Amino acid sequence: MDGRLQLFTGNAHSGLAELLSHELEIPLGRAIVGQWKNGETRIKLDENVRGSDVFILQPTCEPVNHHIMELLLVIDALKRASAARITAVIPYYGYAKQEKKTSGREPISAKLVANLLTVAGTDRVLAVDLHAAAIEGFFDIPVDHLRATPLLSQAFRSHVGDDVVVVSPDAGGVARAEDFRQRVGGSLAIISKQHPRPDATETLEMVGDVDGKIAIIVDDMISTGGTLIQAANLLQERGAAAIHVAATHGIFAGDAMAKIQGSAIDQLYVTDTLPLPASAPSQVEVVSVAPLLAEAITRTHKGLSISALFT
Repeated sequence: MDGRLQLFTGNAHSGLAELLSHELEIPLGRAIVGQWKNGETRIKLDENVRGSDVFILQPTCEPVNHHIMELLLVIDALKRASAARITAVIPYYGYAKQEKKTSGREPISAKLVANLLTVAGTDRVLAVDLHAAAIEGFFDIPVDHLRATPLLSQAFRSHVGDDVVVVSPDAGGVARAEDFRQRVGGSLAIISKQHPRPDATETLEMVGDVDGKIAIIVDDMISTGGTLIQAANLLQERGAAAIHVAATHGIFAGDAMAKIQGSAIDQLYVTDTLPLPASAPSQVEVVSVAPLLAEAITRTHKGLSISALFT
């Protein structure tokens, strides 16, 4: 891109926006992102963006619908202000767990969000650890799917010993856990589970030996904490010497934080793709994705390879 690099943000995650601005060494674009008295979202850009390569940071976290609307309206404002290219930087992609129909008469919400972003005027999307890789195919525009595994595994390499077993909490996360295992060493264990109803989990069985070993549960998100707590309890029953967790998205819905605080988990590492509640227990450590996002944005702006970040 020949246009200058500009960074804007909504109200979803001001902390990450400031860190990203610092990493990129550019100021955040000036804009009014608020509400009218009738509750509708108000957007007003206070920067000239004509011909610019613009990136908008906005994880679609709680309140999800409101932050999606903020993102869509900022994109529309940039499009109408003649930005040369608009990239939506979505560290956490809301509605990602609704990427398929699990029963009749249900929407595929992740596809609808992709359509909304495209119609609004997004030229490309930058996301971190989509819950389902198939979501990339929902877009007819380029999607750069970043992985937080290198960041999380690097945080663990200096905190655990050689006798490590990396645990996937379900069959769908095996590839993620194996990538993590190749970076930190050790063996692999897999927990089988099923969802009898939404936001409910039943642990079935585990393949792999954890007796006397340091177990690291690797997952993409922590929502209600049900899957995580059941996995930790099973590992404790099987004789794990210590239980650690590495997760990308810390949603921590409902009383998830209280569950974790009273669980068998010794340490939990989570990234800052979402703002964390102030009441986070002492065993929670935060690994920032700001350097990863900054490098991906710089490479996108300069037309360099993104996949080289993960080789």
